[in-house]
Amino acid sequence: MSTIRLPEFRLIGIKLPRKTTNKNGQSGIDCGALWQKFQQEGIPEKIPGRLSDEIYAVYFGYEGDHTAPFSYFIGCKVTPGTPVPEGLDSIGIPAQDYNKITAKGKMPDCIAYAWKDIWESDMKRACTYDFEIYDSRSNDWDNAEIDIFVSAT
Repeated sequence: MSTIRLPEFRLIGIKLPRKTTNKNGQSGIDCGALWQKFQQEGIPEKIPGRLSDEIYAVYFGYEGDHTAPFSYFIGCKVTPGTPVPEGLDSIGIPAQDYNKITAKGKMPDCIAYAWKDIWESDMKRACTYDFEIYDSRSNDWDNAEIDIFVSAT
């Protein structure tokens, strides 16, 4: 794990219509459904001003720690000032320090295991904006690598 400072950036994509929770596996159901919508509706192709093919999954709007409700967003990084198409949403990620962890292995299990380790660790979390970046290393679901950025205090 390493701590790095990232500059602010903006994403366009879709978000859950309401907050979700990790209680009883609800976030897995809600976030999985949002991923299906993102892929089935070809959302990346609808995003103007995309800077790359990377996909960001963002956890934000925390009402406490990982046991409390939070919001979830999936999208792509865009150039500043890009207009948001009808039916899509936008989110700004502020400049801040992040702990970077790389999840490796079979998808989606490696992500679940990485988050479980994060929750059980003594890592000092800001619980502001946390995100995963899905790039070409995540295409092989049997041997994926996904970078996770956890907001640091």
